[in-house]
Amino acid sequence: MELELRHLRVLCAIADAGSVGRAAAQLGYSQPAVSTQLRRIERHLGEPLFARGPSGVRPTRYGAEVVEQARDVLARAAAIGHRPAAGRPRGTLRVAATNSPVLSGTVSRIRARLPELTLAVTSVYASSRIVELLEEGAVDAAIAADYPGLELRHSTAVRHRGIVTEPTFVALPARHRLRQSPQVHLADLAEDAWFVTPDDGAGWPGVFYDACAAAGFTPRTVHEWLGDQTQLQSMIADGLGVSLVQPTLRPIPHVQVKPLVGSPLWCRYVLAWRPDTVTDDLVDTVVRSAMDAYRDLVAQAPHLRTWASRTWSVTGA
Repeated sequence: MELELRHLRVLCAIADAGSVGRAAAQLGYSQPAVSTQLRRIERHLGEPLFARGPSGVRPTRYGAEVVEQARDVLARAAAIGHRPAAGRPRGTLRVAATNSPVLSGTVSRIRARLPELTLAVTSVYASSRIVELLEEGAVDAAIAADYPGLELRHSTAVRHRGIVTEPTFVALPARHRLRQSPQVHLADLAEDAWFVTPDDGAGWPGVFYDACAAAGFTPRTVHEWLGDQTQLQSMIADGLGVSLVQPTLRPIPHVQVKPLVGSPLWCRYVLAWRPDTVTDDLVDTVVRSAMDAYRDLVAQAPHLRTWASRTWSVTGA
């Protein structure tokens, strides 16, 4: 068989719905027809694209890559023959971004939806520094982070809008004493060494220490860490400590990612921009792209999907 656009639409519908049955209903097909189509596509590509479970399906790692490529192809196909309307963004959008796994998927979607727009992305850890760059006019837009009760602060020259508010999870060594617990009480980690990222100018790590104090302890050993996630996970796998992490983190072998009981810590990702250089339509496109990218990350994180199915839905906040 040869892959056609209708096949790509089926894959994207299944990924979005998290269920073959729901995808079939949305597409107006029967469930057996969609199941048969999916099996043919998987045979053609030579690998499973979705992992089946009692609550539905989720993309495999390879499947997530294929779905991402399918979205890009569909967006480009939809743009064929359409000339940019007057006032549509052209030129270069200068973007600063904090450490967020949503960035890659956001950028790829913006490129697909606005192929005439060039993106220049700069990695900036501290959200406070991101605000400074926006205020100075050094960047046009940014993905930054803040925390409940500590909304991102800036002048009237900058605006911001929530993308998603997510709980903070914890990464543990696979041989940790709490490895069998589906959720972990923060207080039960009082004796562990911690890897903690440095001050981001928006409230971290103060919110972490406040949560520890509320749980009745002060961390005994803290390693300040700003290395990449693979190095951090290797340290955790070796039993050198634990760390609070983004819930979409994909654990390496010998690392477990678990939710915290009561979800005492949350982080919000926001889009901040200069309204004098970024149009409202472009803001909508970026936010929509970021939310779509985040949903894909959730689909690839079974520990988050399990938690979210009980307590949470992905919405802008």
